[in-house]
Formats: sequence, structure tokens, C-alpha cells
Amino acid sequence: MAAVLVAKIVGAVQGCAAGEHGQPCNWHLYALAGAIVGAVSLPIIALRRLRRSDAAATTGTQTEG
Repeated sequence: MAAVLVAKIVGAVQGCAAGEHGQPCNWHLYALAGAIVGAVSLPIIALRRLRRSDAAATTGTQTEG
């Protein structure tokens, strides 16, 4: 959704007319880029948090954040 917002802003700056339903020009490219970033970053963030909690459990301390 954030990528489509970026597409809307870029379209407004470039002077591109919105589609009949308000969609920005080339929104599918921005949505695809946002989906790829999310598909890569979400597992990385989840695995880092799991490793951090495993390390805290091993040492017996609780990490915040």
C-alpha cells in the first residue's frame, strides 16, 4: 500500500492523469516493487527476532525491543 502511495505522488509530480478509478499511472510497477521488498524483508525481520529470543533464552536474560 505504501508503494502505491509513492506511485500516486510520483504520478502527481509527473502530471500523469489518474485512471478512471483513481489509480495512479504505472501503479502495478510500484505495487510489485513493494511486494518484493515485503516478501524479502518480512522473513528476515522474523528470523532476526527469533534468533534474538533464542539467544536471550539461552543466556537467561530478556531483551527488549
